[in-house]
Amino acid sequence: MKLDKKTLATDFLIIGGGTAGCYAALTFCEESGGRVLIAEKANIRRSGCLAAGVNAINAYIAPGKTPQDYVDYARADAGGIVRGDLLLTMAEGLNRTAAKLESLGLTILKDAQGQYVARGSRNIKINGENIKPILADAVAKQSRITVLNRVNVFDYIVKDGRILGAYAVGVDEPVLYVISAKAVLCATGGAAGLYRPNHPGFSRHKMWYPPFNTGAGYAMGIRAGAEMTTFEMRFIALRCKDTIAPTGTLAQGVGAKQINSLGEVYEQKYGITTSQRVHGTVTENLEGRGPCYLRTVGITREQDEELQKAYLNMAPSQTLRWMESGCPPSVQNVEIEGTEPYIVGGHTASGYWVDTHRETTIKGLFAAGDVAGGCPQKYVTGAFVEGEIAARAAAKYQQDAILLPAPGVVRAKQRWLEGFLNRPGALHSTDELEEAMQAVMDEYAGGIGAHYRFSDQSLRIADGQIRGLQRQAELLSASEPQELVCILELLERLTLCRSVIAHLGARKETRWHSFAEHTDYPESSDEWNCYVNSRMENGGLNILFRPLVKEGETYEH
Repeated sequence: MKLDKKTLATDFLIIGGGTAGCYAALTFCEESGGRVLIAEKANIRRSGCLAAGVNAINAYIAPGKTPQDYVDYARADAGGIVRGDLLLTMAEGLNRTAAKLESLGLTILKDAQGQYVARGSRNIKINGENIKPILADAVAKQSRITVLNRVNVFDYIVKDGRILGAYAVGVDEPVLYVISAKAVLCATGGAAGLYRPNHPGFSRHKMWYPPFNTGAGYAMGIRAGAEMTTFEMRFIALRCKDTIAPTGTLAQGVGAKQINSLGEVYEQKYGITTSQRVHGTVTENLEGRGPCYLRTVGITREQDEELQKAYLNMAPSQTLRWMESGCPPSVQNVEIEGTEPYIVGGHTASGYWVDTHRETTIKGLFAAGDVAGGCPQKYVTGAFVEGEIAARAAAKYQQDAILLPAPGVVRAKQRWLEGFLNRPGALHSTDELEEAMQAVMDEYAGGIGAHYRFSDQSLRIADGQIRGLQRQAELLSASEPQELVCILELLERLTLCRSVIAHLGARKETRWHSFAEHTDYPESSDEWNCYVNSRMENGGLNILFRPLVKEGETYEH
């Protein structure tokens, strides 16, 4: 099989048409007269983390609060390992982007006085099942935005530390796209599927984070030599057992407390940061006081009905479970469990090392949303703000001319891809190697099976086995374009796995229980008040330690 080659050019290439990508495209059109190309692996109408909708804006500055209050909250939740300058520039735009989405058609619930209905101290309620179509429709109205759906971007085009564009392949058609651009935004989302999930096999897609987010943006940055940060701050979601439905609606909506099988409230015993809530649940189970629950028994009938409606918007399997069992939350507590670890810069600080304009260490390459590091707890509105900041910076940055990659470099990339397509057969399938990868990460790099714990020795074993799987993955074969995309996704996950392992081993402390539970170093230490960064150089991953950006300071490249 031969790949057709298509050459495209644009002023601003956006990789990923999700939350940050769509908002960035709209902002760029307001700031510049240039052209925008969004390359999306799925279809932007229902892609990314907002594909199925969401029932709350989880990052909002409530009346009486300030952006600095939000910075302080996020810093405390992350144990201090954040970029305060990024958090502040993000927090300052949260309410503005919420208002912009409302003007585009998003329904934000209001009380009798016309004020937004709060859900907790930093959240407001919305009817958000159509939030992604609203964004897609707004993008479609802009004549200078072109959307390329069903196209998988897999590598950057970089020369002398400057971004020139990216390579992509068709998901459905055997086409190699060579896309040149004056500036590029990576908005691909975080990474799921590195670890064995709660439900392996047939139901492996039933997870908290989108299963099609493979860490592509991270992997492309790692391979291109971009500086990355804080991959050791993994994210583990506390979720309703089996359905993996969110628990925040229960905890914040009806004040449900975490209890063990004895009925004891244990959340204050361990702490109430995101990682501590997971750690407490794991520990209670290990010490024989499980299963653990959110206490909902005794809530009112009205609360019962509101919960079931709320979950229909975002996790209908939970509502269906209540209905088919005949046991709504008012009569039966909701059992909870932790998910497998994810790498998600929208909840933790993992991702590209960026400056306040969200530019990476590769000139002209920007990052926003889940791939941008240093700025946790950004959620939907924070991703909007980062897309806005990056787009404004890209509009100012743009080079005078679009530069094309050398023909020989493009031919080499095409031959590499066609090698998978024209290989007669492979010893293993992509699924088999993916399951092997997940088993390694689960057992040796702190997955569910290891109760999220790891040691220096287990990480060494993990790294050796992942390297072996990388070699096997280069020998895979594909009979059609979608199989080729699956191989590229596996290679992305394996690249990210090695970086995660390196970061977990580099931080010699346990600052975030469960998120990074290092059994050789079970306590936190002030000596590790620093950022653990990394950069791929000459085929090897170098770990860098950077001092914290202090309160009131900013960092620029």
